[in-house]
Amino acid sequence: MSFDGYQTVALSCLVLLFGYFLVKRIPLLNQYNIPEPVAGGFVVALILTLVHYIWGISFQFDATLQRTMMLVFFSSIGLSANFARLIQGGKPLVIFLFAAFGLILLQNALGVSSAMLFGLDPAYGLIAGSMTLTGGHGTGAAWADTLMRNFHIQGGLELAMACATFGLVAGGVIGGPVASYLLKRLHRHKVKEDDNVDDVKEIFEKPEFRRKVNTRSVIETVAMLSVCLWVGQTVEKLTHDTAFQLPTFVWCLFTGVLIRNFLTHAMKFKAAESTIDLLGSVGLSLFLAVALMSLKLWQLTNLALPIFGILALQVILMAAYAIFITYRAMGSDYDAVVLSAGHCGFGLGATPTAVANMQAITDHYGPSHKAFLIVPMVGAFFIDLLNTVALKIFLAIVTFLH
Repeated sequence: MSFDGYQTVALSCLVLLFGYFLVKRIPLLNQYNIPEPVAGGFVVALILTLVHYIWGISFQFDATLQRTMMLVFFSSIGLSANFARLIQGGKPLVIFLFAAFGLILLQNALGVSSAMLFGLDPAYGLIAGSMTLTGGHGTGAAWADTLMRNFHIQGGLELAMACATFGLVAGGVIGGPVASYLLKRLHRHKVKEDDNVDDVKEIFEKPEFRRKVNTRSVIETVAMLSVCLWVGQTVEKLTHDTAFQLPTFVWCLFTGVLIRNFLTHAMKFKAAESTIDLLGSVGLSLFLAVALMSLKLWQLTNLALPIFGILALQVILMAAYAIFITYRAMGSDYDAVVLSAGHCGFGLGATPTAVANMQAITDHYGPSHKAFLIVPMVGAFFIDLLNTVALKIFLAIVTFLH
């Protein structure tokens, strides 16, 4: 059964509303800061899986909405970035980059060693490692063909998609509990909504320039977002199969940075921060809703028990790494808690999942300018490059083991 674009929009909005209802009504979800799109989307994915098993019906949703909303979200991140604020990333950004690379190396080491321990081809360990967890569906699909061709393993692509799907769900689920554990250690309490709003204003250089959401600000922001998507996709096509090839969302984000800073510093244009944040959040929520309700969870049942074992170990590794490495490396403060929750998101799933994890924390405990500056930058600009370097290293190791 297929759904067109309009139907997919309607269903994704219903999934989000269902997620809000679940988080509000189920104390456990609220306590562990489970993002609403994850709560609603995962339950719907389970229901659709049961329908598939009982009646043999599969559901296909329009992928255009999911891709567009992802690009809208990353464009909004770019439009929110003043060069002055980007420079503030400095040393913490570099530290977080090393922390992220350390996790990538450990994920692959754990995957390869566990695969050999379970009697599998070590190449399967790469599939259940950073290739699909930190890398996500895109990196998994890109590398699966190489592994199947080099090591003659079967079902590499399906396995990669299943592992990435598992990681996407796990990354959204464990971020909240990890943050809750760390927040208890800090004795951090929830802030009142009014206090949270006041704090949010302080993260901008000139909060008095924040403009309310109105018709003009929405039209201006939609215009900027549209240009970001247009330019980003054009540049991606022009640089395809070149040394400058990067994912489309990276180019959209970079275009947003250029547009924002040109308008702010050259044209003296005061961007509507509230509107950018609002539309970016809408894009993120819709992207996650479509992605999660599109999950074919029955693919996971085709995984052998050893692969499930490896994935379970990877989840434990991610939680332990966030608590004992990321949290301490980033300063053992509230910002470090939010960064740790974000690291769980893109260390197992994707950058939008990381941001959703962080939003779930900051909605209750106050803003974290540092985390929202660092995580999107590392997740968008650097993580794919670092993952490629690590995968090439471990590809040579697996080749040697053969």
